[in-house]
Amino acid sequence: MRALAGAGFETVAAARRVERCRALADEVGGRAIELDVADAASVDALAAEIGELDVVVHSAGGAHGLDRVDSSEEERWRTMYETNVIGVMLVTKALLPALRRSERGHIVIIGSLAGVEVYEGGAGYTAAKHAVNALSRTLRLEHHSEGIRVTEVAPGLVETEFSLVRFGGDAERAREVYRGLEPLTADDVAEAITFAVTRPPRVNVDYIAIKPTVQATATVTHRDDG
Repeated sequence: MRALAGAGFETVAAARRVERCRALADEVGGRAIELDVADAASVDALAAEIGELDVVVHSAGGAHGLDRVDSSEEERWRTMYETNVIGVMLVTKALLPALRRSERGHIVIIGSLAGVEVYEGGAGYTAAKHAVNALSRTLRLEHHSEGIRVTEVAPGLVETEFSLVRFGGDAERAREVYRGLEPLTADDVAEAITFAVTRPPRVNVDYIAIKPTVQATATVTHRDDG
């Protein structure tokens, strides 16, 4: 939100934890709206309140657990799919009329390195993010003739609350994910988004993969244990 506001966009932050959105909106002169991306009524209310817009950034998502398939919990998988995939569908569907009217509509989806790779214990999350990758590429096919741009930004290790959520609030286990390396920051990802949406209308940045320099794949990283 800060990066887009800095680029001249009027911004709206929407999430279930609307208090955080309000604090950020106040900082940059934007608006905050409560939103549950997996609830159709909440999404419709968002669309009605926003009105006109040019860019939508889908950032809801998250992983829950690191369980093998044979010990997975169905509800965790359902939550990941509803948040990462169904949410993108619902919000995109609700906001498409406004994006069409803008004549410079742009859909940005925060995917993941997990959308093109797999790793042990990650089947629920990687399956959801593979679906996000497929959804993004399909949207590009379906709307390129309308002038609507679609970009997927796929980060690797980013130090946010991602690991804290994945491990159910276990701060020590979450810190271990980033031990001995310098991960990306949220600002790094925000700058990639801003780059994509500020290109001339003739330019569509289809896909941006962004990883820490010390991360080669989802599971291959260099760590300084010294």
